[in-house]
Amino acid sequence: MVRSKIISTGSYLPEKILTNSDLEKMVDTTDDWITERTGIKERRIASNDQAASDLAYEASKLALDRASLKGEDIELIITATVTGDMPFPSTACILQHKIGAKNAAAFDINAACSGFLYGLYIADSFIKSGMHKRILVIGTEVLSKITDWEDRTTCVLFGDGAGAVILEPTEEERGIISININSDGSLWELLHIPGGGSRNPVSRDTVDRRLHYIKMKGNETFKFAVRTLEDIVVKILEDNKLNPAQLSLLIPHQANLRIIQATAERIGLPMNRVLVNLYKYGNTSAASIPIALDEAFMTGKIKDGDYILLEAFGGGLTWASALIRW
Repeated sequence: MVRSKIISTGSYLPEKILTNSDLEKMVDTTDDWITERTGIKERRIASNDQAASDLAYEASKLALDRASLKGEDIELIITATVTGDMPFPSTACILQHKIGAKNAAAFDINAACSGFLYGLYIADSFIKSGMHKRILVIGTEVLSKITDWEDRTTCVLFGDGAGAVILEPTEEERGIISININSDGSLWELLHIPGGGSRNPVSRDTVDRRLHYIKMKGNETFKFAVRTLEDIVVKILEDNKLNPAQLSLLIPHQANLRIIQATAERIGLPMNRVLVNLYKYGNTSAASIPIALDEAFMTGKIKDGDYILLEAFGGGLTWASALIRW
C-alpha cells in the first residue's frame, strides 16, 4: 500500500516582534487580559515589503535544503493562504518562480486556518493515486495586513509566518495514515472578511466601513471549536483503532490556549504531549500547523515511529485532522 510521507519541513517567522505591552499602547487592552483570554504573549509581524510569497519562499527553501533537493525536483506546489500576494495569479505560481520549480504545477487553496491540512489532504490523494511523487505544501500568512489594529477583540490574536513540508510516496508502515476534512458553510459569518470580493468590491465606502479587515464572532467560534475539535480527534483515533495514550504528540492549530487545553482535557491527553507555541507567534492561520510541525521535528519532539495528530478549524467554517506515523 502506497502512503505519502513527510520527508522534510521548514518554517519562517518575520523578525519584528509585537508584544502585548506594545498593544497596550495601541488599543484599550492589557497584557494580563490578552494572556488570560488567549495565551498569547507576542506575535511576529511582516515588514511593509514582505508578502505571503516572500515568507513562503523562506520556509520552502529551508525544506528543500534539508531534503537536499532543488526547486526543479518538485512536481506540484499547493499553497494554503487567505493573504495571497494579490487576487491573481496564485501565490503558488509566484512561489514556483521564486524557487525555480520549473517542472511543477501550482495552485492556491483557501480554507482559512484549516488550509494546510486541506492541502495535505490533496497532496496525499495525488501521491496515493500515483499522479505525483514529490509535492510541496505550504501554509503562509501575512495576517497583520488584514487585521484591524483599532479592534481590540481581534488585533491581539493574529501574527505572520509560513511553514512548508515536502511529501513523497512510501510503502513503509509510516506516513499519513488518515486525513479527514469537513466544512459547514452555514456558519461562514462567524469568521470572515466582507470586503474586497465580488460581493463587496473595493470602493471608498467599503474602505470607510473597514470591511477589508477580519471580522469574528469570538464566543460562538470558541464554542464551536471546542466541540468540533474534540469530535474530530476522537473520530480519527477510533477510525484507526488507536487511543489517546498511543499518541506521542498532538499538534493543534494555534488559535487559543483555552481551546487547546479543552480539547486535550476532553480526550484525556496530558499537556506535555501537546505542542503549544502560540504564546510567541499568535494565530498564524494556515501557517500555524506547519510552523509547529517544523518546530516539533527540529527540537526532537517527534521520533521515528511516533504517532502524531494534527487538527485545525477555521473560517468557512472548516475543520480537519490528520493522523501521521513518523
